[in-house]
Amino acid sequence: MELLPDLKGDLFRQYLQEQGLISRLSLTVASIIVVGILVNILKQLLFKSPNEPPLIFHWLPFIGSTVTYGMDPPRFFKENRAKYGDIFTFVLLGRKTTVYLGSQGNNFILNGKHREISPEEIYAVLTTPVFGKDVIYDCPNAKLVEQKKFIKFALTSEAFRSYVPIISNEVQAYFQKRADFRGKSGIVNIPSKMAEITIFTASHALQGSDIRAKFDESLAPLYHDLDMGFSAMNFSLHWAPLPWNRKRDIAQQRMSKLYTDTIQERRSRGDTQGLDILTHLMGCTYKDGTAVPDHEVAHMMIALLMAGQHTSSSASSWIMLWLAATPSIMEDLLQEQKTNLGPNLPPLTYESLANLPLHEAVVKETLRLHASIHSMMRAVKQPLHVPGTKYVIPPHHVLLAAPGISGSDPAYFPDPEVWDPRRWLRGSARAPTFALLLDDADWEDKADYAVGKGASSPYLPFGAGRHRCIGEKFAYVQLQTIVANVVRLFRFAAVDGTEGKVGGTDYASLFSRPLEPANIRWERRRG
Repeated sequence: MELLPDLKGDLFRQYLQEQGLISRLSLTVASIIVVGILVNILKQLLFKSPNEPPLIFHWLPFIGSTVTYGMDPPRFFKENRAKYGDIFTFVLLGRKTTVYLGSQGNNFILNGKHREISPEEIYAVLTTPVFGKDVIYDCPNAKLVEQKKFIKFALTSEAFRSYVPIISNEVQAYFQKRADFRGKSGIVNIPSKMAEITIFTASHALQGSDIRAKFDESLAPLYHDLDMGFSAMNFSLHWAPLPWNRKRDIAQQRMSKLYTDTIQERRSRGDTQGLDILTHLMGCTYKDGTAVPDHEVAHMMIALLMAGQHTSSSASSWIMLWLAATPSIMEDLLQEQKTNLGPNLPPLTYESLANLPLHEAVVKETLRLHASIHSMMRAVKQPLHVPGTKYVIPPHHVLLAAPGISGSDPAYFPDPEVWDPRRWLRGSARAPTFALLLDDADWEDKADYAVGKGASSPYLPFGAGRHRCIGEKFAYVQLQTIVANVVRLFRFAAVDGTEGKVGGTDYASLFSRPLEPANIRWERRRG
């Protein structure tokens, strides 16, 4: 029993020593943090390069402006444009990122030469875990060019003619079967429904009926999980065992297996002569004579479906929200169909879409206000002089274009915050000002330009240059067909009865979307 006081004393002394060690460690860590912050501040104040764009001041090294940028990228760009002009630099997860806004910036970055700037060095860490190995940015650029040519098989006018009835049937079947749309009216969170519709329509149209048969509502969340692999945090933490990365990997494995199983099924029954994209890819060979391996076919199929999903899911959701906020436009769309296609509303065709200019304008206007990709990045591979300035961008920088900022610039679009589809129609007072420089006789050429055929266009919802999205035409066909069918079936309204306003934007992924829940009120049309 006499040992007990000594034991207590030893434990107490050990406790004090441990507390002292913890205190010293805490003081050391705090000192390191303080010194790091001071060094970071001094570097910004004392070591400014006159040939580099202005650097946004930041307190914390590595973190830099990551948080303020990630919360609302468009606001971040606009606020700093007002302070610094079109060209400025900020620290994003430890890397100096130079933003160049405006049409000149779009052209400088998106039309840059491959030997000078590289998307692969930026995006491979994001795309490879999502799409899979040996495709898109996980392969040499020459191989990527060949893969794009393979995929273009599914993106011809002949293919689009077959897609319109497929998409129409999918949309009509969806609204007939879903419990959320039973009855005469109701309230629904529309983005989740549009995510399902765009997956079902894209999978059936682009990839065939047997692929579509394997899709159900449970696969829509898988694509959301894949999408979250494009979180900005994953530029640095793509390898980390984080919850969204685990979900991403599970989703990628399930989707890859779905496609490889289908490939094996087709080979086993000798079905290798079909005309859909999967069979086409199964028979493709690279220029060196190497057949495209099955795992690459599966990974290209994932990439193709996501290309048909990202923009369309986001854009269709925004369209439905705006139609609910502007019911008169919805009625005008229906009237346009009755006037231009016939009062009995015949089945839609690829050719009939060309006779629905307001439908196309709704898609254009929505993409103008809600670019699905808010930031397009390139790694600088050699010193780049910015024409007309003193700036030289060093090789350790990342270049960032934000075409969506030009799309909401009052210099090009009068009343840019107003959702007005008619600005894209002849004679509109809100027509893009850059287009009005052309003669009225050149309106059609102007309209093509307005859609963004050149990298210097203020309107580039699908990017530009060699890495422009190859699924742009499919997106327009898909979105216009979905809209045309929806307005035949429903009337929409805002839940609270207000008009002319929609909710906020979710920037958790590089692909922005409406904040959920984003509810609308629907009512079935009679007859």
